[in-house]
Amino acid sequence: MRDWEAWHRGYDDPSSSISARLATVRRHLGQAIDHAPPGRVQVISLCAGQGHDVIGVLPGHPRRGDVKALLVEADSRNAGLPRDRARSAQLTQVEVREADAADVASFADALPADVLLLCGIFGNVSDSDIRRTVGAAPQLCSDGATVIWTRHRRPPDLTTVIRAWFAASGFDEVAFDPLDTEKLTAVGVHRLRARPAVRPWPDGPLFAFRDTPSALPG
Repeated sequence: MRDWEAWHRGYDDPSSSISARLATVRRHLGQAIDHAPPGRVQVISLCAGQGHDVIGVLPGHPRRGDVKALLVEADSRNAGLPRDRARSAQLTQVEVREADAADVASFADALPADVLLLCGIFGNVSDSDIRRTVGAAPQLCSDGATVIWTRHRRPPDLTTVIRAWFAASGFDEVAFDPLDTEKLTAVGVHRLRARPAVRPWPDGPLFAFRDTPSALPG
């Protein structure tokens, strides 16, 4: 099994692929919060890791007081870091929940999300699980919500298909950034046109991580 705490050490190198990806995700996260309607902005980050994206954006964001964020992370070593950083930054509206992000019940009380982060997931699960997660995303989001996702572009590059799945699920593409890094990472941003009137919960987990030693970002 991959050591996810060790994997995060790649962020210590500002020239690494995951650091480049993080900078792009942070930029889009800040813009998504800007775009959200006045009032509370619910941010949900699944498989949040050490929370470098959310905790890196909120302290200096002009709408930090509007944001209520839930970071869901199963690894206790990783979950402790964003919890400490949120406390140090006095981000009392940020909750780090040690739970299985594939289980909707783990975060159902925080739904719907105005901003949903699916970063570091799609490169570590099966193609069918990606499609399942994209198909479930409208049920997890509010009208006009923004979804930010990541995926590597190694052959066979699935990002074009993922973008089509989001379109078929009722999302408009806001941005797609293929990063010029050795890991061929990409960041996608989609916005939900309208939340479906019928919102059945997915039957079973959204995805299952594969047992892989790969160090590629998801």
